Amino acid sequence: MIAPSAASPNQQALKRARQAVRCLPFRLDFYRELEQGALSSTQLAARADWQRISRRRLNANRTEDDLIWLIQLGVLRREVDGQGLTERVRLTPMGRTTIAPWSDAIPPAGPLLRLWHWLRQHRPRL
Repeated sequence: MIAPSAASPNQQALKRARQAVRCLPFRLDFYRELEQGALSSTQLAARADWQRISRRRLNANRTEDDLIWLIQLGVLRREVDGQGLTERVRLTPMGRTTIAPWSDAIPPAGPLLRLWHWLRQHRPRL
């Protein structure tokens, strides 16, 4: 029997995704745009209005790394066309649930949560 205080795997994944979203540079407008249509890391890095969607200037390589991490967490997915997967990403249903608590802005994470997130992302086996 599972203890009542134990979180289900879906709740744990959602908690992990919400923590990651708070640690990454993307603003709520970024996720809302991905609800409407797919974007690539190259398209995101080339945007003149980057301050509206990110807390820091985006470059294609680092943005791609962040997108891959969000894909691994289940927040984003690659878009598919007639020839297979593309470089563009979209928000998943779990991604919509992840950002649902925030209506105005995603609160930035503190230093301890950022460190925990970095370790989880870059040293998952520790």
